[in-house]
Amino acid sequence: MIDMSPALILVLTAGVLVGCGVYLLLERSLSRIVIGLILISNGVNVMFLVMGGRAGGPPLYGTTDVEDMSDPLPQAMVLTAIVISLGLCAFVLAMAYRSWQLHGHDEVQDDLEDRRVADRLAKIGVLDRADEGAADLDLEAAEARDETEETPPEESGHSEASSAVETPSRGGDAP
Repeated sequence: MIDMSPALILVLTAGVLVGCGVYLLLERSLSRIVIGLILISNGVNVMFLVMGGRAGGPPLYGTTDVEDMSDPLPQAMVLTAIVISLGLCAFVLAMAYRSWQLHGHDEVQDDLEDRRVADRLAKIGVLDRADEGAADLDLEAAEARDETEETPPEESGHSEASSAVETPSRGGDAP
C-alpha cells in the first residue's frame, strides 16, 4: 500500500506560493499582477500534486497491482491548469503592453464611478486620503472626462466649425 500522507514541505511551499501570489495580485501594477497569477497557479498546481499522493506504478491494468497504481486525475488537472494559467497570463500581459503603449505605465486606473464615490465621500468627510499620491489622483479626477454627462457644444468651448477634422491623404494621393 502506498503512503498517502502529504509531505509537509510541499504543503508549506504551496501555501507560500499562494500567499505571495495573493499579495502581488492586490497591487495596482499589471506586471506584478501577472507575477501574482503565475505564483498562485504554481501553488495550486503543487497542491494538486500533493493531493494526488505519492508516486506509484503506471495506471495500466496488468502492469501494476490496483492498490499500487498512481492516480492520473491530479496530473491531468495540473496539465489543464497550466494551459488555463498560460492563457490568462498572456491576456494580462497583452493588457499591460497596451497600457504601456497608451499611458507609459502599467498601473490600473480608477474608473469614473470609483472617482465619483470617492469625491462624494470626501465631501461629507468620511474619506481621508492621506497617501502621498492623493493630490495627483485628485488632479486626474478633475481632468477626467465623464462620458455619461452631456455638455452642450457652446459650454465645451468647441464650435461646429472647429470640430471638423481634416483627414490626411495616404499613399500616393495628390492633395
